[in-house]
Amino acid sequence: MRRLLLIAALLPALATAEIYRWTDEQGQVHFGQRPVAGAERVEVKPQVVERDAQTREREARSQRFYDARRDEQQQAAAAAANQRQERASECRDLQRRLAQIPEGFSYYRTDANGERIYYSDEETDTARRQLRDRIAERCG
Repeated sequence: MRRLLLIAALLPALATAEIYRWTDEQGQVHFGQRPVAGAERVEVKPQVVERDAQTREREARSQRFYDARRDEQQQAAAAAANQRQERASECRDLQRRLAQIPEGFSYYRTDANGERIYYSDEETDTARRQLRDRIAERCG
């Protein structure tokens, strides 16, 4: 299909090109774009190529395949962009959570009754280490 489009695009240029024909001393016929002594100008008329039904169907199938492949690539690119965006959001969330565990301060969570349950120093250090490991794993 692309070849056909290329040929169709070049036809006007071919139609305007000047072609010359001449015979050399050995009797061989030559064609060229530059005139030489004794060359005659040849008029070139482009031919219209009529394609049969089978060829048109093959071209249509190729075009459908090309369109489907292009759509798949666009969907894959959109999915990859979405995945990158989700990962960046996850990284920001992990870094925010790590920043909320201050160094040297008490860390707590609130239970269902609204009471504070304080973490031990070991639990706080474990939470920090887990968040840092997760950030290193997910955020590079």
